[in-house]
Amino acid sequence: MDEREQRGQVIATTKKLRRKGDLWIVPSQGSGGTYVVDPTEQHGATCSCPDFETRREKCKHVFAVEFTIQRETVGADGSSVTEAFRFTYRQEWPAYNAAQTHEKEHVAAFLHGLCAAIDNPPQQGRGRPRLPLSDAVFCAVMKVYGGTSGRRASVDMRDYATKGYIDKAPHYNSIFNILESPALTPILKTMIEESARPLRLVESDFAVDSSGFSTTVYARWFDHKYGREKVANEWVKAHIMIGVKTNVVTSAEVTAAYQHDYAHLQPLLARTTKSFNVAAVSADKAYLGHDNLDAIVGAGAFPLIPFKSNSTRYGMNSHSKESRALWRRMHDFFTHNREEFLQHYHKRSNVETTFHMIKSKFGSRVRSKTPVAQTNEVLCKVLCHNLCCLVSAFYELGIEATFWGVAS
Repeated sequence: MDEREQRGQVIATTKKLRRKGDLWIVPSQGSGGTYVVDPTEQHGATCSCPDFETRREKCKHVFAVEFTIQRETVGADGSSVTEAFRFTYRQEWPAYNAAQTHEKEHVAAFLHGLCAAIDNPPQQGRGRPRLPLSDAVFCAVMKVYGGTSGRRASVDMRDYATKGYIDKAPHYNSIFNILESPALTPILKTMIEESARPLRLVESDFAVDSSGFSTTVYARWFDHKYGREKVANEWVKAHIMIGVKTNVVTSAEVTAAYQHDYAHLQPLLARTTKSFNVAAVSADKAYLGHDNLDAIVGAGAFPLIPFKSNSTRYGMNSHSKESRALWRRMHDFFTHNREEFLQHYHKRSNVETTFHMIKSKFGSRVRSKTPVAQTNEVLCKVLCHNLCCLVSAFYELGIEATFWGVAS
């Protein structure tokens, strides 16, 4: 037993390790901090401690988890059943209660840290002083977080001004105006990606999917077949990539209602790989194709996309020889190792859980009337969801939120 194993055994014996889903929260042997260990990784257990990040080999925290699992799964006859261990956990109610009761104040603080990087261009010419762009973005996102109308959100804006998050509480029309601005869209996308960065040491498996958000705009037309007028609610479509452990959204795109999902995997993946080391990507059959498989493998990840019933082993001749070879390998894995494939592919359901979390908390309908404002409102909902995930990670995993290289 080497030195790291010995220290791991000491931690397992003297410290209290906590399970959170598939993750283990391991106390530091010296300081009062904690580290996150994931023993279920496909290529070996991982840890968020500096020793593992440097060596990429088992550290004392990984050994502590292994000793804990072994200790908890020794049978009455003394035999070890570690390989049959099934991860279960109980709700950490103190951490959950703290996260929920202090969520709003943390969300405001985290958002203020994100908005600090927004440039406020100097006002040209004379006239009334313009609302700083950073304050306008802050107010727009917090209005969506509160779920109220712009007028009713005014009391919250005055409270944020008192606490120093913004210089001055704006008129509610100013919030409407910023949501109508096309310049807000790339800002929100960047903020979504930056808000996910603090969880880059936890997330390595990702999933992608899309879902619709209804609007208050209706389309009316006369149906000649049935001889009557019909009415349908219009909607917009959100495409997201998420980390399957914390449900944090790593990249997002909002499009018109009937845009196909296939073309959005590659840009979502490209933006995710800027901050995360991607080990696997799960997606449903709508994303199946040579280009997407090539992009996932090119990013150093393993594609988990099921093949359609009419998919052949040979793929399309119009693609390169390497692309066709990859298609055959993945088709053979899906066909002949179906049970192993499904053991990993089930993580894709977490993206549906993420959409449920967003819609149940911030609404499945957008209030805005114009396409630009509807896009920005959906992105605000996604950003609010990420901030809530960070609050949970702060209390349950001990992860500090750091944006733009500065602690929030």
